[in-house]
This record gives sequence, C-alpha cells and structure tokens, in this order.
Amino acid sequence: MLASLTAHAVPGVETVDGAEVTRAVVLGGRATLVTARLTDDRVEVRGDAPDPALRAVATRWFGLDDDLAAVVDALGPDRVVGPLVRRRPHLRVLGHLDGFEATLTTVLGQQVSLAAARTFSGRLAAAWGEPGPDGFLLFPRPETIAALDPDEVQRTVRVTGARARALHAVATAFAEGLDLGPDVDRVEARRRLHALSGVGPWTVEYLALRVLADRDALPGGDVVLRRALGADGTRAVEAAAQAWRPWRAYAAVHLWTAHAFAL
Repeated sequence: MLASLTAHAVPGVETVDGAEVTRAVVLGGRATLVTARLTDDRVEVRGDAPDPALRAVATRWFGLDDDLAAVVDALGPDRVVGPLVRRRPHLRVLGHLDGFEATLTTVLGQQVSLAAARTFSGRLAAAWGEPGPDGFLLFPRPETIAALDPDEVQRTVRVTGARARALHAVATAFAEGLDLGPDVDRVEARRRLHALSGVGPWTVEYLALRVLADRDALPGGDVVLRRALGADGTRAVEAAAQAWRPWRAYAAVHLWTAHAFAL
C-alpha cells in the first residue's frame, strides 16, 4: 500500500513519508489535514475531526471492512494467484477518498508512466487547486476545471489536446452530478463513465476497483493480468478470471503487487 501511495501521490496534494501518508480531506464541509500511519497489522489515523469521521476515512481509504479470510479461502487454491495470496494474506485493496481526483489522475495516467502521470497531476493541482491546511493543496473542484477552455488545460498541464478534452469532459460530468464513491449505484456509475470521451474500459474498471469499492471489478485489458494468465486479450482474461469471482479485484491487486516487487 505504501509503495502504491508513493507512486500515485499528487505533488502538493498528498505526501508519503516513511510509513505515513498525509493529505487534506474535506470532512463536515471543512478541510482538515489527515495523516494515516500504516503498520503490518493496523492503521492509525490522526486529524482534527471526530473519531467516527476518521474511522470512516480509514475504512474507505484502506478497505478495512473487507473479510480477508474470505479472500484467502476463495483465492488460495487458485493456481495463478493462490501462491501470492498465501504469501500476502493481509494485503488489501487501496481505495481513494476523492472520486473526481481519482478519475482525473487515472485519465492523466493512461498510456504514460506513473511518474509522468504524477507530474501532469501536480501541474493541474498547482494551477487550479485550492489552498488547504498547512500548505497542502485541495485537488481542483470539478466546476473549476469544467469552466476552463480545454486549450488552456492542454497548455498548462502539457498534455495532448485529446487528453485535455477528456479531462474537461470528466470535469463537466462531475460538475453536472456524476458522483463516485462506495455507496453509489455501480451500474449507473459505470454507464456514465463509459459514456465519457477518452475514458476506456480499463479506466472504468480501475475506478470501480479503487473508488466504487467493487471487489469483483476487473480491468481485463491490463497487461500484467494478461501476462499472468497467458491470455491474448480482454475476453480471454475475463474468461480465465471467472474462478476468482467475487474477488477479482483482490486477484488483480495481488498480481500487480507481485509484479511491482518481482516476487
């Protein structure tokens, strides 16, 4: 989780220092700085907010409601992911606290490296983010990006015109009521995401995994999954992954983790 947080942290918005990750979060209509410290068997969350609010942040961010014993029981016997699940039985699916931020940064990360995606996201936040507590930035609001000309987004973030238009389309959809979170209608959220120009099937399923908390989400076009399964396309991945249901998201995270650490 810490490695993933570090790889995806938006400069100015989120920092990872050792075992701690810090970011500004809007709770009760007020921006407050929240720090989570991760250890092998617990998550400690600090912030100027009531305990129930901080507990909800931790649960959404780090998937603390998931039944890991059920994951191990379901995936442990599998030929491909079983050894990985047995090696890391406590691995959880990393969530995201801001559906709009997750969507924009994921679109920015399409077909580029994680480092490039962080650079693009940092430029976006620096240009249009709002000041938060202790020098942190709040990620730009949908209304702010939707009000911009895509050409200005292109020049500032230094992405392609097509990517800038996709960012604008996403921002407009959120400004008009699109909402992503663990409690929304997943079918409707997927439908609205699929309808957006520049948002492909991989992005939709990745957002379902990280933001909608759909533990059966499967980014079937993912290169790591294709290689692990020896599959030659998305349909082949989906067919081979039927045995992982209803925990396909966990299977994907275990495969990504193993690939990242070459284990």
